[in-house]
Amino acid sequence: MKIAVTIDQAVAMSGIGRTTLYKLIGEGRLHPRKLGKRTLILVDELEACIRSLPAIEARSG
Repeated sequence: MKIAVTIDQAVAMSGIGRTTLYKLIGEGRLHPRKLGKRTLILVDELEACIRSLPAIEARSG
């Protein structure tokens, strides 16, 4: 398993759109890394960010 992925890979594996991913970066909720020209997102940080999103409450009745 990879520990870091490119922006395109992060979009594909998370289901989050590219614009939303960059918004999360801009808000400081994700901290990308640079390796040369490549921008990398740590997989565990991406997972933690998604897990921190609010859950949808089940409706009764």
